[in-house]
Amino acid sequence: MAGIREDKIVLIGFMGTGKSTVGRALAERLGWTFVDSDEEAEKREGRSIRDMFEQDGEAYFRRQEHETLAALLERSGVVIATGGGAVLAEANRTLMKEKGLVAALTALPETIIGRVGADGNRPLLQGNAEERVRALLEERKEAYLFADVTVATDGKPVPDIVDELTAILGRGAGLAAPFPEKDTYGKAE
Repeated sequence: MAGIREDKIVLIGFMGTGKSTVGRALAERLGWTFVDSDEEAEKREGRSIRDMFEQDGEAYFRRQEHETLAALLERSGVVIATGGGAVLAEANRTLMKEKGLVAALTALPETIIGRVGADGNRPLLQGNAEERVRALLEERKEAYLFADVTVATDGKPVPDIVDELTAILGRGAGLAAPFPEKDTYGKAE
């Protein structure tokens, strides 16, 4: 299985840490394909994550999430942004670690709340978003520790985060390639 980890990067982290935004920019910079595992799960199911949660429950969604992640990790030249809860299952953590380079993105609770607090499409934030974010962060504080690298996204423009990731990951993965100018990307949301 030599080299299998070098052709895919898996971005993990709590919701609102920038996985999708950073993932798109990182994939563009590497000339790879970007895939959001939540969007793929919705495509496979033909319905939203919110609907899966409401109609069949969280356990059902987590099974779909695992199947989607397993299929995505069979691809090459891909940056995968996972859903924030994908790391909750040991099977997912093992799969990600075996098949890809895993990068955890982090952000302070205030940053996360500012980014996702008003998003009504996030089933786990129903009710008091600030309270839920803080409680879930506390619950999951150990869940991202298996990552190969961790990068904080607070207050950083996306190109700087991508620079940091490629510099760190590139040392062991042969990612050092000419990249487009930084200013072709937007700022973190």
